[in-house]
Amino acid sequence: MSSSQIQAAKTSTIIHSANRLGLDYAAQAMALGTPIVPIIDVHSHIGGREASKIYAKLAKQYGISLTYSMTQLEQIEFVRDVLGDRIRFIAVPNYNHEDRLYHHGGGYTERISEFHKQGARIAKFWAAPRAIDYGIEIGEPDLLRINSKQRLETMHAAAELGMIFMTHIADPDTWFMAKYTDASVYGTKLQQYEPFEELLDKFKIPWIAAHMAGFPEDLEFLTQLMSRHENLYLDTSAGKWMVRELSKQSRHDLLAFLQKFKGRVMFGSDILTSDDHLTASDQDNEMQAKASTSDEAYDLYASRYWALRTMFETDYDGESPIADPDLAMVDPQQFDEMDAPQLVGKSLPADILKSLYHDAAHDLLDPLHTL
Repeated sequence: MSSSQIQAAKTSTIIHSANRLGLDYAAQAMALGTPIVPIIDVHSHIGGREASKIYAKLAKQYGISLTYSMTQLEQIEFVRDVLGDRIRFIAVPNYNHEDRLYHHGGGYTERISEFHKQGARIAKFWAAPRAIDYGIEIGEPDLLRINSKQRLETMHAAAELGMIFMTHIADPDTWFMAKYTDASVYGTKLQQYEPFEELLDKFKIPWIAAHMAGFPEDLEFLTQLMSRHENLYLDTSAGKWMVRELSKQSRHDLLAFLQKFKGRVMFGSDILTSDDHLTASDQDNEMQAKASTSDEAYDLYASRYWALRTMFETDYDGESPIADPDLAMVDPQQFDEMDAPQLVGKSLPADILKSLYHDAAHDLLDPLHTL
């Protein structure tokens, strides 16, 4: 798919942050065609009774055959009713409960057991630098550090159930430039990986490091990290971040990386669905700021699959349809919040796409569900 084909497929769709080019994402799915293999999305957050129905529709359009989701435990039943055997679950804490200390300690350990009963075989340990702020608010700055006492106890419990781990380490370089400027509080980006590598050695089970292990900006760093730890796997989730940074990588370098670690890099989107995306409100609601109608919600979710598939499969070279506020955050003189980076298609070869889209995830995760 070329830039000219994208231009020809524009519609009169109202412009918003997930569709700044006015694309018909359903038509774009047809233009991309059936993927080379059914896609397994190993990283999403599917919730909301009605929003999950919108997701089910577009996932089918974009060739997603199976989705791993960090759905809240209380929503699993109705999300499964919508998606059936096309969805599996990843254990996560109750982030919304006021008692954070309990729900990221003993409460999460108990919750993991309930997730396991629901078929979950992956436990998520979120350890982004901003998690420090989350802990500071309750007087426990170490609460969500990847190697905190509470985390280690929960990891042991999950491992005993035969579960593997997913984690979020570090954040974009742009955030360290603009948000995490106080290294005495957050540490440097490289310092995020010191306790993580210790845990990779301590727990020899597979780890999935989300968002290209938090470092799509530096494939050489990732090469060294992956070479040191054979139990480390990556996913490609966080569409805006991946588009911005992987587009900057040369096709030669990205392809060399994916070939070297074929079978250890998996497709992920980080799509988050919520019924809050379906209605407008006068309230200051972060969800409704991203979408406030069912059509906007469809575009919000579909844009991530369009961007990732276009980058991996095609030779498209043009602006991303997804606004990227990180550009304005770093350089407000040059960019505003509706600006977007260049999306550069890599036209990956069939064997790499087959592994990235399906085989790597299938080979790692499917055996966990046959035990």
